[in-house]
Amino acid sequence: MTGCAAIQSDSNQAKSKVVEPAPDTAFIEHPELQQQPTDLPFQKVWIKPDFDKSRYQELIVAPVNTQYMFEMDWLHKASSASWFNDVKKDIEELAVYFHDQVVKAFKEDPNHRFKVIESIDQRQQPALRLELALIEINPSTPVLHAAGWLTLGGGTAAGAINKRRAAFEARLRDLQTDEIVATFADRDMQDVGPLDLTRLTWYGPTKGIMDRWAKQFVEVANRKPDEVVTDPTAFTLRPF
Repeated sequence: MTGCAAIQSDSNQAKSKVVEPAPDTAFIEHPELQQQPTDLPFQKVWIKPDFDKSRYQELIVAPVNTQYMFEMDWLHKASSASWFNDVKKDIEELAVYFHDQVVKAFKEDPNHRFKVIESIDQRQQPALRLELALIEINPSTPVLHAAGWLTLGGGTAAGAINKRRAAFEARLRDLQTDEIVATFADRDMQDVGPLDLTRLTWYGPTKGIMDRWAKQFVEVANRKPDEVVTDPTAFTLRPF
């Protein structure tokens, strides 16, 4: 590749050409039921046929599950036990950040679609629980430097994209019946350049991706029938 290149995506179809879905985990019991929607910003979605979101007025956001994060291949190749412990702490902090950003997004929703409650004991109206799992975060620039990724003649457009991804899976549960009424999953990427030296942590652009997911959850909650919610992923690769 020569010169500068840019991939700009403001649609779900464009995103699907750049970012492949993450492999399924056991967090979602029947991932084979999920399909790739054209009207939602997530790559895999299943919604119970008779689910009517208008029936629900309250929402609990459960603590974010991180157990599947420790199955990441690159993490097991780390040579330092102390470094692994630092990464484990970072993952726990990222899970709290993700949870808090989702709660904040719903609380600041000008449409007040859901009242966010802390526990089932506070429930006064029909409520849903959003259960999230972080399943992938790829290392950012410092780790890639240490691994010799950014060397003379090394590093490609595909490599730059693939190393700045994060993925989640989610379940939406009816608190009255304890039944799962929807599942969805997504892998996304953040807009960075390969010579990005401002990201000083291994998890790099992950928080920006989480901020976007939190916003999308609210957009989907407010979505009108037949309305399309797109994924405004923008990726700009500037090799020079």
